[in-house]
Amino acid sequence: MIEFRAHGKLFVAGEYAVVEPGQPSVLIALDRAITARVTEGHGSGSVHSEEYGHLPVTWTRADDGIALDTEHHPYDYVMATIDLVEKLRQERGIAPRFHDLRIHSQLDDASGRKFGLGSSAAVTVATVGALDRFYGLGLSQRQRFQVALLATIRVNPRASGGDLAASTFGGWLRYSAPDREHLAGMLDGRTVSEILTDADAWEGFDVQRLPAPENLELLVGWTGSPASTTKLVGVVRRHRNGGYRAFLDESRTCVDDLTTGLQTGDASMTLDALRRARVLLQRLGTSVGSQIETERLATLCDVVEAAGGAAKPSGAGGGDCGIALVPADTDLAGIHRAWEAHDIRHLSVAVQAPEGSVE
Repeated sequence: MIEFRAHGKLFVAGEYAVVEPGQPSVLIALDRAITARVTEGHGSGSVHSEEYGHLPVTWTRADDGIALDTEHHPYDYVMATIDLVEKLRQERGIAPRFHDLRIHSQLDDASGRKFGLGSSAAVTVATVGALDRFYGLGLSQRQRFQVALLATIRVNPRASGGDLAASTFGGWLRYSAPDREHLAGMLDGRTVSEILTDADAWEGFDVQRLPAPENLELLVGWTGSPASTTKLVGVVRRHRNGGYRAFLDESRTCVDDLTTGLQTGDASMTLDALRRARVLLQRLGTSVGSQIETERLATLCDVVEAAGGAAKPSGAGGGDCGIALVPADTDLAGIHRAWEAHDIRHLSVAVQAPEGSVE
């Protein structure tokens, strides 16, 4: 049996702006993961996951790719990844084999409620990693990210790939995305191998490791209400106006200052950048008529700021998680009690250690 783990993520700053090629963001990988286990299959392949209910999804091969044996099943991230890896396997002259893929997630609670920690990205990265080992493709860590992004944009062309980067590389990261529309167009006419080795195709993509903040504690709170990142990002894109360019410029400045604060160990600069990132999202929500910072997210942030820290919605907002940094001597128990009084759940998560090289 082959096993591969990929970790969840949270955005620290730069969300929304990061969907534009070359726009920077900061993310963290979390110590909660999705595990993909692969064993040899016979006659067909299968995917076992809580997402698909009690019965597995089975697939076979067709002339133009893989074919699902079930009717009307959504073309989701796992199947898109399997199909793309099959193309890469064929391009490299590796003999076809069937496999049984079993997926287990730590990114939900016991009842199956999602915390907004990037499960779609983590399952994609885990599937790429497991099948890379199964077929002996010999992909580098960076190539695993690239394959995961190519598979993702076949399902969601607007996805930035930041969550994929966090799942792939771990730790604290500064990330900017390539032009996914350009990559999607390339998938129609070029091989996966060609795209992976074409440097121009990945213009705008950058990932850098950042140090963890000094003398600051990370807190994550969950508001209990799920949010649709795709829907919220779509709202912002449809309502882009004359102020959107200014938003992008301010977001870049904010991420740059956060990067500098982390790199220099300047806790005050780091907290200030996080507070400004919150205000930037508030203004963006107002300008497009979307509630990025919900009432419960606002409460989460206000409790932290009253204690001397900084907090903001993580990711698209509209629910899900808020992220906070507080000085090391802060009364954490007091923050937890105040959150609980407002039905905000403290998530016991930590940053996953960096894995491998980003080069």
